[in-house]
Amino acid sequence: MKILEDKLDYHFKDLNLLQLALTHKSIGSKNYERLEFLGDSLLGFVISKKLYDLFPDIDEGKLSRLRSHLVRGKTLSEIAKEIDLKEYIILGPGELKSGGMRRESIQADVIEAILGAIYLDSDLETTRNVILKLFAERVDMLDPNESLKDAKTQLQELLQKFKRPLPEYQLIEMIGKDHDAIFTVKCSTVEPKTEVQESAKSIKRAEQMCAKKMLDYFLKNGF
Repeated sequence: MKILEDKLDYHFKDLNLLQLALTHKSIGSKNYERLEFLGDSLLGFVISKKLYDLFPDIDEGKLSRLRSHLVRGKTLSEIAKEIDLKEYIILGPGELKSGGMRRESIQADVIEAILGAIYLDSDLETTRNVILKLFAERVDMLDPNESLKDAKTQLQELLQKFKRPLPEYQLIEMIGKDHDAIFTVKCSTVEPKTEVQESAKSIKRAEQMCAKKMLDYFLKNGF
């Protein structure tokens, strides 16, 4: 745990909070999901304030796109890999066997849970400092003039460019209730006939994951 704390540049007074933040729901009812909920809100607030201060002349729409770019699951999973987070995630036997520690969605969730745990163990200012250090390089590299369109928008524009029908998104399964729900979405195109599926904790995220997978496929294989 100390190695992970060193990488976070934060040492817990209550190590039980860190352990809880690393514990997947496959272990039982005492898991990271409530901390993840808290950490997600903290992350959004801290990054929003940073962007508000850093770019005083850009509008709300572009600020929102910049924030989404920074706090998306892909970015969080990249940060998780940089600190070798998979070595510390506590999984049940089934998830462990299926390689859940390498799943990007789980790694992203744990990053948010850790931020929630740090807040409960300390205060907002300390949590802010941890977040800004983790995101420092990515914030420094931001260029508000670059396109930061999300995957659904990019896919739509690519298909329109080649005069192809737009993709359709369909919710095909929902498992669980409320904050425990997992949504499976199907994205399909008619021309060329292609179909992908992705699952996530929100319909919006699942749609974006589908769009990203399909976009990558078209960019690699063409039409």
